[in-house]
Amino acid sequence: QVQLVESGGGLVQAGGSLRLSCAASGRTRGRYAMGWFRQAPGKEREFVSAISGDGGIVTYADSVKGRFTISRDSVNNIVYLQMNSLKPEDTAVYFCAAANNIGTMENNGYWGQGTQVTVSS
Repeated sequence: QVQLVESGGGLVQAGGSLRLSCAASGRTRGRYAMGWFRQAPGKEREFVSAISGDGGIVTYADSVKGRFTISRDSVNNIVYLQMNSLKPEDTAVYFCAAANNIGTMENNGYWGQGTQVTVSS
């Protein structure tokens, strides 16, 4: 089992920045792909960004490209999501996920409890 704990959410004005962190513990000996999803009120969960186990592959949703940056500290099993130029439409609960590879993350991965991000206009 892998446990994921997110942190770093909060309230920020439009145009501001936040950095989310996700710490993985448990059976983390393998290099899991890790990523972020979000779910806004009344909407389905959507993919935000992911990074492969070796960090060589990163991918972003079109809606966050150029504004969000994902990175990982493989030594300490932490993945970060730097969010800049935040918009009100970025308001959501952000979930961290981990899986053997990016492709299986949403349907067959481990999930954190989520952290709220609220962007005021």
